[in-house]
Amino acid sequence: MRTRATVTTLAAAAALALTGCGPEPDVNTKPDPKAPASKSEAAPAPEATKEAPKEETAAVGDTLTLKGNLDGEQLAVTLKKWADPAKSADDFMKPAQGKRWVAAQFELRNTGTAVYDDSPSNGVQVADVDGQRFMSTFGEITEGPSMASGLKLPKGEKALGWIVLEVPKASKIASVQFTMNSGFSNQTGQWSVK
Repeated sequence: MRTRATVTTLAAAAALALTGCGPEPDVNTKPDPKAPASKSEAAPAPEATKEAPKEETAAVGDTLTLKGNLDGEQLAVTLKKWADPAKSADDFMKPAQGKRWVAAQFELRNTGTAVYDDSPSNGVQVADVDGQRFMSTFGEITEGPSMASGLKLPKGEKALGWIVLEVPKASKIASVQFTMNSGFSNQTGQWSVK
């Protein structure tokens, strides 16, 4: 009995440590700065205006740097392409009646010091203009190969692949999100899609 109580107490303490003591949740929508190819391509200094600068929002092609929950977990995540609708690669796997597939092609580059060990599709979701959220699903599409479902990405290496999501036919998708640690990291990247 004493062993069971000790194990239960330790499990509860570990759960609290994972959920309550970490940094506050954060949604990152500001793309990483892009380095100009040469000094001649550098953007001119902005002129002083009375208007406040517009908030920059990540879109297709932009990279967001995200941190995971464990020390050394960090990815540079690029939403490379967006497909709406995405077409099934075979006649057997198709969206349910009244639904369609959409898909995001992500490039994940491990910029941290630890191996990224996760199932990336678990941390992807989309939101429509009404605020409804939809999670990933399994499907092979004609746009290209799927992202690996069990990814072990050493530091410095990258992975590229499509993640499929099933949404209602009438939904207008507005954004796509990626969160490390199968969706449980405190930091989420968000890109606007149209």
